Amino acid sequence: MKIIIFGGSGFIGKHLTSYLIEKGNEVVLVSRSERQSQDSLVRYVTWSELQENIESLEEADAFVNLSGETINQYWTPKAKTRILESRINSTKKVAYFVQKLKSKPKVVINSSAVGIYGMSDSDEYDEDSPLSNNDFLARIVYEWERAADTIEQYTRLVKLRLGVVLGIDGGALPKMLLPYKLFVGGRFGSGKQWLSWIHIEDLVRLIEFCVTNEKINGPVNATAPSPVTNDEFGRAISSVMGKPHFFHVPSLILRVMLGEMSQMVLNGQKVIPKRAVGSGFTFTYPTIDLAIKDLL
Repeated sequence: MKIIIFGGSGFIGKHLTSYLIEKGNEVVLVSRSERQSQDSLVRYVTWSELQENIESLEEADAFVNLSGETINQYWTPKAKTRILESRINSTKKVAYFVQKLKSKPKVVINSSAVGIYGMSDSDEYDEDSPLSNNDFLARIVYEWERAADTIEQYTRLVKLRLGVVLGIDGGALPKMLLPYKLFVGGRFGSGKQWLSWIHIEDLVRLIEFCVTNEKINGPVNATAPSPVTNDEFGRAISSVMGKPHFFHVPSLILRVMLGEMSQMVLNGQKVIPKRAVGSGFTFTYPTIDLAIKDLL
């Protein structure tokens, strides 16, 4: 297959690229700057080059859009604008490319996030749950998916709602491990807030599954079937690393340190991958214990 990955230079994109080329697929990576590939199955093209000529996107089997500025930064008004615009603008560009192509991709996998369901310590969410627009993260994802919806008139669209992606070489996990390495690991706030997560290996397999399974369309929760609380997650790390889990970081301290971004740590949602499981996808790492043991 020929797969186009937008935003492929990040943590998820690197793993996805390696996985796809190992299976003999041709990968075209769309990035901001020119790069040279050491692999004959990987080509680079810049966003600016595509504005002039989209020929390199022809005959693609799938587009995977992972573009967007990281949310792991202090949420100043300017940062919030950049975070929102980076997602909407890149998605609109992908939609434009799809519209203009003579040979359209069979599917577009557009990244999204479980933040669209809002925050709750008690509710459980799947792809059929009502959407929220009540906080910054929910508003971002809501507008992000609205931008992606224009693609549906041209080809199959999968909105991949990502949970916390766990990998040892990127994402949130290395930062989460640091307190335990310093012997000050423990719960944040109440510790009851839900963490919906997925192992990076399962994520890239799920993306491939969505590409090849023509019956899948619309929202797909990219989360493991066993979400955990913040306290349970910390205890899993503690058990594998053999480090203590006793330190408590009060909510007030996190709010002072992180500002509005503290809601990412102090709030969460219990998300179930109903559509992936119902379509026959099998998780290699369905529980947090298995995932942490593998990664560490």
